[in-house]
Amino acid sequence: MPLEEPPRKKDELHYVAIGDSKVWRSFHHAFEGIMYATRTQPNMRVHFIIAALVLVATLILRLDRFYVVAIVILIALVIGMELVNTAVEAIVDLLTVAHHPLAKTAKDAAAGAVLIVSVASVLCGYLIFYQGILSGGASVFAAVQAVPANVALIVLAVAAIVTVFAKAWVGRGSALQGGAVSGHAALAFAAATMLAFFYQKPLAGLLAYFIAFLVAQSRVEARIHSTFEVLWGGVLGTIIALALYLLVRPHVVL
Repeated sequence: MPLEEPPRKKDELHYVAIGDSKVWRSFHHAFEGIMYATRTQPNMRVHFIIAALVLVATLILRLDRFYVVAIVILIALVIGMELVNTAVEAIVDLLTVAHHPLAKTAKDAAAGAVLIVSVASVLCGYLIFYQGILSGGASVFAAVQAVPANVALIVLAVAAIVTVFAKAWVGRGSALQGGAVSGHAALAFAAATMLAFFYQKPLAGLLAYFIAFLVAQSRVEARIHSTFEVLWGGVLGTIIALALYLLVRPHVVL
């Protein structure tokens, strides 16, 4: 007769803990590193938000699988380099107590590597989206281009109203300056999104977003808003513009 299993105690675990498995423990430590970098590094959070927006853009423009694979590889490179940069900073801080020129050089070099990969990814992303739009996304632009011009004014008005409500809800900042969300960034990115959809030239959209970025950067340089307040403003304006466009043109398939 088979031996019966002894009854489990009430506090006995019914599963194998992650720490008891070498394979799962390695994955656990890897995700812990990602979570640490996300909590402590503002640039990592920015990279994740931009990555999400870029992936959504591949769906909206219905890019081919080849272009999506290239975008995923670029995103992985940027985030991976940011993790390496975080590791270098942690090691330098661990080994050095006082300020040392070599420690600064190590941190600057690691940050420079992230910058080079990020700039290269932006350039490659522009070429990928440009080619993808010419091959498959032109139909989406043609459909959106038929939207009446007064939609642009409505988008800007809605972005301004939502920004004011966000500031009022948080209870910080005035309607025109400061606050939890940058109104200037929201309006600038909403306008840039409208221009990117009204014109079929990718260069026009790129220039519009570049100007919107300069507007957002000026708010940070003037110390009126923090980086995250400007970032949320830009995300808010972009989402509002896209949402209203999809609402007006429901036949545009994601």
